[in-house]
Amino acid sequence: MQAGIIGLGLIGGSMGLALQETKMFKTILGYDINALHTQQALSLGLVDECVSFDEIQECDIIFLAIPLEAITQALQKFDKISPHTTIIDLGGAKEKIIEAVPPKIRKNFIAAHPMSGTEFYGPKAALNDLFKNKIIILTDLEHSGEFQIACAKEIFVSIGMRIIKMDPKDHDKHIALISHLPHVISYALANTVLSQENPQTILALVGGGFKDMSRISKSSPIMWHDVFKQNKQNVLHSIDLFGKEMLLAEKLIQEERWEEFKEWMAKANTLQNFM
Repeated sequence: MQAGIIGLGLIGGSMGLALQETKMFKTILGYDINALHTQQALSLGLVDECVSFDEIQECDIIFLAIPLEAITQALQKFDKISPHTTIIDLGGAKEKIIEAVPPKIRKNFIAAHPMSGTEFYGPKAALNDLFKNKIIILTDLEHSGEFQIACAKEIFVSIGMRIIKMDPKDHDKHIALISHLPHVISYALANTVLSQENPQTILALVGGGFKDMSRISKSSPIMWHDVFKQNKQNVLHSIDLFGKEMLLAEKLIQEERWEEFKEWMAKANTLQNFM
């Protein structure tokens, strides 16, 4: 078989490396609108060859590893797809993407979300073990072809992933809390410090806590802009829930209700029991 990857950054590049290890594909082709990414992907060996979008359409398996708005646009351009082609999107929000899939290629399409990543982006961020022992969420499978479902499952298992099936609406709601909200918080924390009069002086004192919480603020603004846009309502709901907890913390501190504040923190400690 021949695999094609559209988008050769962290996720697409890592997928290229992972697929090479499976030995399932004769050739792994890549496509990226960024010429520098194309050069880097080839020099790093992330794919065997970079080709045009039209040539990618001839692959047996096609991965979409690009920002969400670009995924919805790319889906409209598939006009040379065979009935046995499998198209797998790897975006971080699902409902809007699924709605954008043209009916003529719906059977070809698999909506997937790998719960893996780092704060880095671009081809140089690619890792050959990014997906190992990680969860892959598959959604809306009832509208995908049986052949495509079987292909996707075989690939994800072969690269060491654990499969979870989920309704797209539930996916976007839950992921907003555990993935999208943390990124908003991290961006806000970074901007809070940067907005101060002498941020360099403050940052000279940085310890592990700030580094841990601000780490993902280095994530790609282009990619996360699209995630927040496509999952807007769930993200806003998550921010609202978080805001209420922050207001409660503020109230308990302001009113010096220290015992209640200690109980509030102790409750948070119990989260680790579920992980």
